[in-house]
Amino acid sequence: MDRTRLKEQAEVIRQAFGYINRFKNEIFVIKIDSALSASSLFPVLVKDLVLLRRMGIKIVLVPGARARINEVLSAYNIECSFSNGVRVSSQDAIPFIQMAAFDVSNRIMTMLAENEAGAIIGNWVKARGIGVRDGLDFQNSGVVENLHTDILNKVLDEGIIPIFPNIGWSAKGKPYNLSSNDLAFTISVQMKAAKLFFMTETGGVKAEGFTVPDGVYVSEDGTVSQLNVSQAGQFLDLNREEGWNAERSMIAYAYRACKRGVPRVHIIDGSAEGMILQEIFSSRGFGTMVYANQHENIRPMTAADIPGVLSLMQPKIEEGALVARTAGELTENLDDYAVYEVDGTLHACGALHVFPDKQGEIAAIVVDKAYASRGIGKKMIYYLIEQATKTGLKSVFVLTTQTSDWFQQLGFIESNVNELPEQKREKYNKCRNSLILKYPISSHRIAGELQVE
Repeated sequence: MDRTRLKEQAEVIRQAFGYINRFKNEIFVIKIDSALSASSLFPVLVKDLVLLRRMGIKIVLVPGARARINEVLSAYNIECSFSNGVRVSSQDAIPFIQMAAFDVSNRIMTMLAENEAGAIIGNWVKARGIGVRDGLDFQNSGVVENLHTDILNKVLDEGIIPIFPNIGWSAKGKPYNLSSNDLAFTISVQMKAAKLFFMTETGGVKAEGFTVPDGVYVSEDGTVSQLNVSQAGQFLDLNREEGWNAERSMIAYAYRACKRGVPRVHIIDGSAEGMILQEIFSSRGFGTMVYANQHENIRPMTAADIPGVLSLMQPKIEEGALVARTAGELTENLDDYAVYEVDGTLHACGALHVFPDKQGEIAAIVVDKAYASRGIGKKMIYYLIEQATKTGLKSVFVLTTQTSDWFQQLGFIESNVNELPEQKREKYNKCRNSLILKYPISSHRIAGELQVE
């Protein structure tokens, strides 16, 4: 087998085991879009959910039922209007809405049973009516008031998957039609879930048609890859348009969930095979993630990071783009190095070597191939320049053989051997003939360009 391919597969396995250990006994709330149940791959998705439960993750399912409700109401010639994405549920419609919602949940429970996974549908939701808003009476449409979390925790501890139809009941037993998204949001908050998933038919939120905040990464296919809480708030402020929008609504729920203690919310394509496994067990996501905690960070390197850093460096060393380092050299210069980490996995590194004449050398900039298009190298450079500024250096320089254009785009200018610190001039390898680029540090740049997230 090709050694590079083998290494990549081994890294995927290592990441997966790390995530399995991390999420064992955590609660994941998964809202499944109504349209997904008609997909030919829906049984595969159910198998993946069972796999998650067998790995020790506590799964809570909230199946959307809009398509099935529409089908049943149409069969009985009952019409319902919508306002801001919410169905106005009449007294005549509510029995059929209830029937359709439980029909969808029963189908999923049957599929779970076929995969030898225990599941239960329960009336754990206390609800109240939406009432009248802007002159419109929403009749039997409601919102979640409370959950029977004590019962739910017992169900989860027994290894059973609870399924929530989009129906809640008042204290007097009156049924209300609930928004599945709102229900999933409330469950995730009250159950202190580690993750909330919105599994859709279309995948993550597309940037097209929205104003995206500065600094937000948009993938090659136009998907808004991730937003921290602050960026999610900015996204909502920038896109306050008239009318209801499904994607904006999910970002709003994600924002509120993170503000109320849910670490991460994922909006992913439920029709793509294995997508939920990719999203959970890989540090590289494929949908849209809104996160409350620090998903990615640049930090000082530790001794425990050295094997991972050497592994990162090896491909660049073999290409001739990087000078080889040993574990001993990294240990000796441990304080000079920084790493870029995502969920405990290293994806980039870099170093700042300080010289007595108040110059610094930025060296060993390496980014994992899977993260090469995400601007991580730029973040590493800016982080190291910021460290140089805090140290009181007057300039930093780099020696490069293959990436001079990239450094010049970041503001580096051509320099020469005579401007290097004496110790570096003496060790300059003329055979390698590296280009020398310098970045003069001025304090006025720090407030703007060099701010590192």
